[in-house]
Amino acid sequence: MKDVMTYKGFIGSVHYAAEDRVFYGKVEGISDLISFEGRAVDELEKGFHYMVDEHIKDCKEKDIPLQKSYKGNLNIRLSPELHKKAALNAALKGISLNQYINDAIRKELHASEPDLDEGYTQE
Repeated sequence: MKDVMTYKGFIGSVHYAAEDRVFYGKVEGISDLISFEGRAVDELEKGFHYMVDEHIKDCKEKDIPLQKSYKGNLNIRLSPELHKKAALNAALKGISLNQYINDAIRKELHASEPDLDEGYTQE
């Protein structure tokens, strides 16, 4: 897994600024820009939890969605060779390239990722 932490279904990126000697991150998958920081991991985690809780509170007060909405449309860049192989494999399976990519993403998510909606509630 990459340098992230999770809380209440939200993901926080984790980075380190050597010059400032501080950990920092931002809450991913939301429309707002919400960042947090700390000089130690415990402080960083506490800041992340606080900012998520504040975000949830603000969204409830303003009656807006907690997380960013996704339309389901996605442009991806593939190498020409990978594009060709995927298209040919889709044809061999008798499905569209779109369905082939959907199936591949679904399979990867099922095999390697936790349920990101776990713990997330639209309060």
